[in-house]
Amino acid sequence: MAGTMNNVNAAVNVPALLLRARIAATRIGVPACVAIALCAAGAASWAWLLPKRTAQAQVMAQPLPAPSTLVAPPPPPSANQNLAAFYDALGEKRYAEQQVKVLFDLAAKSGLTLNQGEYKAAYDKASRVSTYQIILPVKGAYQSIWQFAMQALRSMPYASLDEVGFRRDTIADPTVEARLRFTLYLKDAEP
Repeated sequence: MAGTMNNVNAAVNVPALLLRARIAATRIGVPACVAIALCAAGAASWAWLLPKRTAQAQVMAQPLPAPSTLVAPPPPPSANQNLAAFYDALGEKRYAEQQVKVLFDLAAKSGLTLNQGEYKAAYDKASRVSTYQIILPVKGAYQSIWQFAMQALRSMPYASLDEVGFRRDTIADPTVEARLRFTLYLKDAEP
């Protein structure tokens, strides 16, 4: 019976406690109640975050692992290696006429009209590099002309596109006349 009495007292005390809390809250006012609630929420969040901060501090206090091996960059190429790479990138002088044929074929594949071209060969003694300048007047769609120019540069990495000029008779005309100037940088076949 004593056990039953304690349960009844506990049940009776809870509403009494709630009533006392309401009376106390009314006496101290709403701002004080809000302040008490905020303090309780702050203390609860601090208690919740404290173990996480402690674990994070322990992880941060551990030393970083040492790298197993360091990778050293390769040494820079020598001047002779750079010069050899430069000459390897050049086209061969003996194939210059064949490269002109490649340009004519690429123009035809791009749907351009190309009837003639101007060619001029030169040689620079200081660098021992031959140049072959090619001027091509083409007619066709604007996009096709640019497509032709980009394909030519991709197929001949030792070429440069030095000049491009466009002309159109009327604004509504879909055909554009263009003048493209390529320069091929060539080496002699001998090493």
